[in-house]
Amino acid sequence: MRHFDLFVIGAGPGGYEAALEAAGMGKTCAVAEEREIGGVCLNRGCIPTKSLLKSARLIADLRASGKDSAGPPLSQGPAASAGGGLSDDPAAMLAKAAETEKKLREGIEFLLKKGKVELFPVRAKVIAPGRVLAGDEEVSADHILLATGSRPAMIPVPGADLPGVYTSDDLLTGSGVNCRHLVIVGGGVIGAEFAEFYRDLGREVTVIEALPRLLPKLDRELGQSLAMSFRKRGIDVHTGALLSSITADGDTLRLSFTEKDRDEAVSGDAVLLCTGRRPNTEDLFAGEAVPEMTKGYVMTDGDGRTSLPGIWAIGDIAGGSMQLAHTASNEGKRAVHAMFGDPLPAPGPVPSCIFTEPEIASVGLTQEEAKEAGISVISKKALTSANGRSMVEGTDRGFAKLIWSAEDHRLLGAQLMCAHASEMIGGLGALIRCGATAEDLSASVWPHPTVSEIIAGASVL
Repeated sequence: MRHFDLFVIGAGPGGYEAALEAAGMGKTCAVAEEREIGGVCLNRGCIPTKSLLKSARLIADLRASGKDSAGPPLSQGPAASAGGGLSDDPAAMLAKAAETEKKLREGIEFLLKKGKVELFPVRAKVIAPGRVLAGDEEVSADHILLATGSRPAMIPVPGADLPGVYTSDDLLTGSGVNCRHLVIVGGGVIGAEFAEFYRDLGREVTVIEALPRLLPKLDRELGQSLAMSFRKRGIDVHTGALLSSITADGDTLRLSFTEKDRDEAVSGDAVLLCTGRRPNTEDLFAGEAVPEMTKGYVMTDGDGRTSLPGIWAIGDIAGGSMQLAHTASNEGKRAVHAMFGDPLPAPGPVPSCIFTEPEIASVGLTQEEAKEAGISVISKKALTSANGRSMVEGTDRGFAKLIWSAEDHRLLGAQLMCAHASEMIGGLGALIRCGATAEDLSASVWPHPTVSEIIAGASVL
């Protein structure tokens, strides 16, 4: 029986980066992955969606300028891809995204090979502490790291399994959905980005969200501002709307829901379910080798330890994880250092980003969270309406809101809705971790003309 210092099940950003980290420490490592290297983020999430958003934004900009494309006129069908011009067919855009995915997978495979990490392209399961069944081969390991990710969750609504009802996996791994009117169920991050994509293509879009606002896990003002932006651009938004059924009438799907005690309905030719994700833990354990679990999630401590010795879990399957690629990567590295006796210091707050237009990003505490925790804060907001770079780029509607401690003026949180928000939020997270104050930021020199200048405006108390 072959033996490894570390055996990782799952080669998403958490799993493969953990294996590379351990290999860099001189440990013998192996990774089992039954699907594509790179996991959900690379193949069915972050990368393809950002590629689609980029392509759709280009088409929207060309339409706005009066120049549809260098090729034939854009249409709502595959014929637009003929002749070498730009196409607004999602299938053609997915083909372009696939080229990027392939290059990135090849890069990861090269790094694994260079690090002498053995790859098992099979399904694997834990059969006992220290033992894994990888395909037909049983191997042993001092440590087993579970990083199997998640998949879209289905909702118990009649008609959710009808033809024409899709998940994000369907849209990103199939031929795309070339619809006229897309109804999106769920106004979180995934739903918001797909609404942006299809609206930029000129399609009709309706969003149905059960909670009182879009982006319900983020700052209230971000969700409210996004809804205003969507409505201004012709996206039909329904919040506080409880879906009751989906029915088919020929090629049309009718969604019935209740909004503010009124029975409502909307029809479209495609439905996208963006109602959360569920952990991939089915058939991951055999016999009695099952750690403590809650609702399918593996329970861990702050470093990824489970209730079974030598078994660790990170990323989307770990209870309490934020289900973000960069969270999984950080958790993987932390787990590796903890298992081999070199624990890392506590991480800073985890940023989250949404690639709408303009971008949305958040890190640290919101004003509501601070209030719930009994922390006295000062909230300062600077608008992009007077920011030169935002006006030049045509994204002058937005803001930066910074949350400061009322006691010592330390930065506690940041919420951005502006161009390049995703590029700025990481730095603000680092400032939170370092204990930077409003005085520190207001005394700093911000380059001009940049969107980042609004940070200075929200730093004057």
